[in-house]
Amino acid sequence: MYGQQKYTPLPSDNLVKMRWARYNEAINVNDNASAFCEAKYDEEIRKTLPYYEDFYKQVDRFLSNLKIFYKPAVAAAGIMDRKEAGMKREIRTVVYDEDLQIEAYRFEGFVRPFPGHFHEYYVIGYIESGQRALTCKNQEYAVRPGHILIFNPGDSHACVQSDGGSLDYRGFNISRDVMLSLLGELDNKQDLPVFSQNVIFDSETASCLRTLHDLVLSGSREGDKRENLLLLTALLVQKYGQPLPCCIPRYSEEIQRVCRFIQQNHSKHICLDQLCSCAGLSRSTLLRAFTRLKGVTPYRYLENVRVGQAKKLLEQGIPPIEAALQTGFSDQSHFTNYFDRFLGLSPGAYRNIFSRKK
Repeated sequence: MYGQQKYTPLPSDNLVKMRWARYNEAINVNDNASAFCEAKYDEEIRKTLPYYEDFYKQVDRFLSNLKIFYKPAVAAAGIMDRKEAGMKREIRTVVYDEDLQIEAYRFEGFVRPFPGHFHEYYVIGYIESGQRALTCKNQEYAVRPGHILIFNPGDSHACVQSDGGSLDYRGFNISRDVMLSLLGELDNKQDLPVFSQNVIFDSETASCLRTLHDLVLSGSREGDKRENLLLLTALLVQKYGQPLPCCIPRYSEEIQRVCRFIQQNHSKHICLDQLCSCAGLSRSTLLRAFTRLKGVTPYRYLENVRVGQAKKLLEQGIPPIEAALQTGFSDQSHFTNYFDRFLGLSPGAYRNIFSRKK
């Protein structure tokens, strides 16, 4: 069939680099094998099949040996990725609610770890089942079913499964602008909240969160959906909100300068010497101070900024490969790997959420 049609391959050097980067990643890290499996279903990659038959034969042999089967699927209210490995099933569902302007996530059967990363928005989540070892802002937590997780913008966090089972999680991503709007509706406050605790157990707040989450995932247009969001916000802010910290850690000004430099130049190649020059600090001092204040290394901070900027481009309908290049990633495989590791979703699946709402 393929021999009877004409296909326009992507540039061979970039294509080979992208494919084999995925292949090597899948071999070395089983948790990222799904990203490589996804390549089989990428339309741009499928177009090049006649030119890379040997590559695909090796892909099939590799996947067969791992006994991993990957089937992209579309959920009724959003985007769902499904992966089956033996008897285990991993389901990722993401919905963007146009009325509330928030994202709702649901992970089921999740076993992969999340490396250290942060977000530019608030994350409010709930553990349905499974136990994880969580690190946030240099503090360690054992999170269990019933725990609510709250991450402020910029809170560095990482987690790994600790019970030999899998994670069932639901949560919301709320932008700074939406948070300000919610506070304005509640009591006209204009300051963004800083939540004092990252892990809490609160049955009243949990009940409100789960109710709202079910409404969003079901695509409900009922008026009580916004009331539930306002109630959830009020409960969290009143119980766990606090003013901005007044203490200024050592080297805070220098590290903030470095952060601004990274944010302004994230699409370019940045080396450690440039950051040292920007901060006026030695390598060892910069690395220690940056990691202590931000919870991640400068390089990991850069990758987080790039992923955050790429999200904005994907929301506008920009193709993943263009988003990767515009935000400083060396190739699409590198971009897909980081995006999936930080957000639990591929760039293409994330872009489709916003394509469906237009």
